[in-house]
Amino acid sequence: MKKYLLTGLLVWVPLGITIWVLKLTITTMDQTLLLLPDALQSERLIGIHIPGLGVILTVAIVVGTGLLTRNIFGQRLLSYWDGLLHRIPFVSAIYKSVKQVSDTLLSSNGQAFRKVLLVRYPHPEAWSLAFQTSVAGGEVASHMDGEYVGVFIPTTPSPVNGFYFYVRKADTIELNISVDVALKSIISMGVVAPAANVLPSSASNPTGNPN
Repeated sequence: MKKYLLTGLLVWVPLGITIWVLKLTITTMDQTLLLLPDALQSERLIGIHIPGLGVILTVAIVVGTGLLTRNIFGQRLLSYWDGLLHRIPFVSAIYKSVKQVSDTLLSSNGQAFRKVLLVRYPHPEAWSLAFQTSVAGGEVASHMDGEYVGVFIPTTPSPVNGFYFYVRKADTIELNISVDVALKSIISMGVVAPAANVLPSSASNPTGNPN
């Protein structure tokens, strides 16, 4: 009986969570339909609510915004809007912080979360998966001896929380795996592990220094 129960859970738990996440995402995005006039709402046009129309509208708005800001007029409009938000007290502090993070993570020129590392944590005899977020510079680097990198170590099974600190670059191992693969390993608590042949040759020399 126990064996059948566990087998059934292995089938239904991933399916149930997937359906729940999709429903939550679609329901949230459907809120964008409130931007449309009442006359254009699906309830008025055809008499029923069609789930998922908000997803299409959200994608259209995001893509349209991207196309608009690619031309001179759009860039001027964005610059005006950006300057306006920067002049509003309290809102300015939040907007600048969020924009700086989003520019770092989403920009094609950014290096945040582009490298997956192994770092010694939480003690010298343990290794943890981490993401390189930056290279120490400016005031921070002036107080450090050698080259340091900023790393983010996510917690499991929720990778949105974690710890951020600087570690000596020579004490890290850069893995030849994608961020997606590393996140799957973290979320699954190691059940879904990276392939055995993805480690670079430097893995046998954790300090990165020649023997």
